[in-house]
Amino acid sequence: MKRRELFQTMATATAGAALLGRDGLAAPRHRAEGHGTTAFSTQVRRLQLRHTWTTTMSSSAYRDTLHAQFTRDGITGYGEGAGIVRYQQNALGGQKALEALQSVITSADPWRFEKFLADLDRRLPGQRAALAAVDLALLDWICKKLGVPIYRFFGLDPADAAITNMSIGIDTPEITKQKVREAEDFPFLKVKVGLASDEATIDAVRSVTKKPLRVDANEGWTSKEEAVRKINWLESQGVQFIEQPLPAHMIEEARWVRARVHMPIFADEACHSAEDIPKLRDAFDGVVIKLDKSGGLLEAHRQILVAKALGMKTMLGCMVSSSCTITAAAHLSPLVDYADLDGNLLISNDPFVGVKVDKGKLILPTTPGLGLRLTKA
Repeated sequence: MKRRELFQTMATATAGAALLGRDGLAAPRHRAEGHGTTAFSTQVRRLQLRHTWTTTMSSSAYRDTLHAQFTRDGITGYGEGAGIVRYQQNALGGQKALEALQSVITSADPWRFEKFLADLDRRLPGQRAALAAVDLALLDWICKKLGVPIYRFFGLDPADAAITNMSIGIDTPEITKQKVREAEDFPFLKVKVGLASDEATIDAVRSVTKKPLRVDANEGWTSKEEAVRKINWLESQGVQFIEQPLPAHMIEEARWVRARVHMPIFADEACHSAEDIPKLRDAFDGVVIKLDKSGGLLEAHRQILVAKALGMKTMLGCMVSSSCTITAAAHLSPLVDYADLDGNLLISNDPFVGVKVDKGKLILPTTPGLGLRLTKA
């Protein structure tokens, strides 16, 4: 073989190797220019609950969530958004809003996702859950193309994934006891309160377990005096912290309450965006961040970093959702102090398999993107 032919052969072999992963399969290629055929579709799925789910806001045996698929170059990214009744959102409304923007979504360059999602946010006023469905589907697609899990895209260590609590919705004392027994493997429980039955609910929980509790009032107490009285009582019941004891607009009252209790108070309904967090700093000890409320992974990530920079505690929460949303949030959990990511464990017909839970510890998928698998029909 001539010298020139030898170098050409070596160059060809080197270039070919660069296109192969360690397992010998073709490595993902980022093609910024050019547009492959893009398809975007939505579907409303009805998730059946294992128990009727009751909070101060609603009660239901099921939840409808909006699912999205973004397909390009033979790869499909999956997303989900759970419309929040508190903000007049629902799955059908979100679906209609996205259908009206079908051409905008399919014509966008997915690699310029920051700019695209910011523009989509402006086009979807009041539809944060619908935005979250697109955000998740797009980032799932991006990371599948790059061949990395979502947690690696954000530079996180899966070993640092949080421990999630298990939530106990408002119910009769007997059903409450049953729910607590079913959550035996979880080291922490989160109990919904905010009604006249609060004492009976906590008494029922405490008759079964002495585990540390977290409590969510969902804006249920309407006066600062009632909030102080209830929180002072909860402090004697082994409760670690409380979420949103007062209506979201009562920031000054929340500041007054915080000065008169010892338990940390987290803002949930009062916190929607990163811009909200600085004004909450003096009234709350931490913030609850949900993908459906923030509009997806990118904004949730921003909120976590802003809260941490201000010295506030962070908790990743969720709505009743499938493993699509819960797994997406779990990929960010190495960043936060607490996790309430059990929405998929409350349903009986999860369409996906994703994040796993071992005695409360979130075990993240290691495959590219969200790491979801479709459940066998």
